Amino acid sequence: MKLVILLGAQAVGKMTVGQELVKITKLHLLHGHVMFELILEHFGGIFGDVTEKLKRVVFEEYSKSDNYGLIYTACLSFEHPKDWDSLNNIIDIFKEVNAEIYFVELTASQEIRIQRNNTENRLKHKASKRDINKSNENLIFADTKARFESKDGEISFEKYMKIDNSNLAPDIVATMIKEKFSL
Repeated sequence: MKLVILLGAQAVGKMTVGQELVKITKLHLLHGHVMFELILEHFGGIFGDVTEKLKRVVFEEYSKSDNYGLIYTACLSFEHPKDWDSLNNIIDIFKEVNAEIYFVELTASQEIRIQRNNTENRLKHKASKRDINKSNENLIFADTKARFESKDGEISFEKYMKIDNSNLAPDIVATMIKEKFSL
């Protein structure tokens, strides 16, 4: 079992890179927004406890499967302990089955992420982002309230890479990940 965790700020390209990585590996993709969209649609808001419980069930069941592995995308605020707790809960589930765990941090400027925030692929898979003005405002506001990019040396994961994908096509980034970790 393999787990590839793609980290990065909103609209950095995690889902799109994940989709490309699926095409060249046997991995499946679960982008983090799937859970949020489900909760938004059925509960009318994002409820942290419900989301965490849902994630736990999904990851526990997946980790026990015979699948090759999973790509999971997450928007991690490096300064918020709850985000780290959530990530560590996922890691612990996969460690229990001796999974190989890889971490990829994607970075791009806010200007580039705002451009990416209204791409057809993003809007197709993330209904809550379809109000472009509101989504852009949320992205900008989130950037003022949290730090979504690690500082040099801050990440101590053994199998980790950081990629500035500002000027790289998603398929190129996916190939870099596949080659680095022999996926």
